Amino acid sequence: MTQTANRSRGTVYRASGGAPAATPRPARRSRLLGVDAARGIALLGMIAVHSLYQSDAAGRSTWSFTIFGGRAAALFAVLAGVGVAFMTDRRRVRLTAGSGPVAALVVRALVIGAIGLALGYTDASLASVILPYYAVMFLLAIPLVFLPTWLVAVTCVVVAAGSPALRQILLPQLPEPTYDNPAFAHLVDDAGALLTELAVTGEFPAMTWLAYLCAGLVIGRLILTRMKVVLGLLITGVALAAAAPVASSILLDRYEGLRQIWFTQPKSGLTTAETTALLTLGGDGSTPTSTWWWLAVDAPHTSTPLDLVGTTGSAIALLAVLLLAGRVARPSPRLVIRVLLIPLAAAGSMTLTLYTAHIMFINSELDSFEPMTGYLAQVLAILLLGTAWSATAGRGPLEGLTAVLSRGARRLAIRRGGSYRARMSSYWEEAPRAGDHPVDRQPTRWPSG
Repeated sequence: MTQTANRSRGTVYRASGGAPAATPRPARRSRLLGVDAARGIALLGMIAVHSLYQSDAAGRSTWSFTIFGGRAAALFAVLAGVGVAFMTDRRRVRLTAGSGPVAALVVRALVIGAIGLALGYTDASLASVILPYYAVMFLLAIPLVFLPTWLVAVTCVVVAAGSPALRQILLPQLPEPTYDNPAFAHLVDDAGALLTELAVTGEFPAMTWLAYLCAGLVIGRLILTRMKVVLGLLITGVALAAAAPVASSILLDRYEGLRQIWFTQPKSGLTTAETTALLTLGGDGSTPTSTWWWLAVDAPHTSTPLDLVGTTGSAIALLAVLLLAGRVARPSPRLVIRVLLIPLAAAGSMTLTLYTAHIMFINSELDSFEPMTGYLAQVLAILLLGTAWSATAGRGPLEGLTAVLSRGARRLAIRRGGSYRARMSSYWEEAPRAGDHPVDRQPTRWPSG
């Protein structure tokens, strides 16, 4: 959700330029129209989940929740990984030069976490603030930037398959999550419990959602301006998004996984209605531990392997479609598709600011509209404000704050690292040579007698 590629004042969007421009000033790097447009759609999807009904009177999922439920947040997480790749110049960070990127990621995580904790006063029943979870994800992503791309991809598979199984073992041993929006008071009262909820038991468990960030990091290291790469992403995304529900259906129906879930339902701690809702509408980040067959479920916010696979696939496919749209829009600025993409991309370039404003709005007395009216009003305001702000001021306010602090941390770390290396180099240059020290001038044989 955060601004990850730097942007100078008044930069014009363009559809090409995946590799950063060769310039010492990060703010001059161009942006990929499709990536920012994907962030914009993710933002509108999150707002739809928060503002519109999730189910109808009959308990069936509404069209908006069917489209965006679980997918919008996953898209944000994947794009966060893409942003980490852009921050590290789309390449593996060398250990000898890692102090700058690490400092930037740490500060970015702290700023995002602080903004999220500042929103802790808001009502979690209206919207669960995802920012503190994102902060933990950024911290967990730090070791990934030192890995080669193939190993990041392997890590993605291992996390997607292994983390849900590990949580199935750990959850009975851990305290029940509060599902409140984390605030500074929680950090002061019981930092350990807060970290446990953010990392393992909460609605967006960072330990499991790291799979999304790994996928985004792999994608961000690709050359996204190449047609073969974009088509490969499209095929991969569609395949993953289609395979997840099919695999879930086979496991639950043909192999009677659903029967086992209902057979062990009395031990799950859920009522019959709650179990039905979990299977159809999704959960709050986890599933019951009454049977391992719950891991075969593909439902929003269940954090099962198939949920991770399906939502990662939909995120990759949507990103590929928008990258293709950006390529089509490039030849002529008069094309309708470009007119549609630019407002989305403008909003996507300042999602941290707009997401924060959305959370504050729905928790204020200003939100007195009917659900659909309120949603459309927010969409219109976001697209207009984002376009106007991007065209005049450039980077969003919170994005600017985050960029300034992370860039300052990067420079300070590089400066201190260079100073340390210079001191060590000076030490070795001035160190006495063999034979100069009195010990070195002692006789090589002990005197006899």
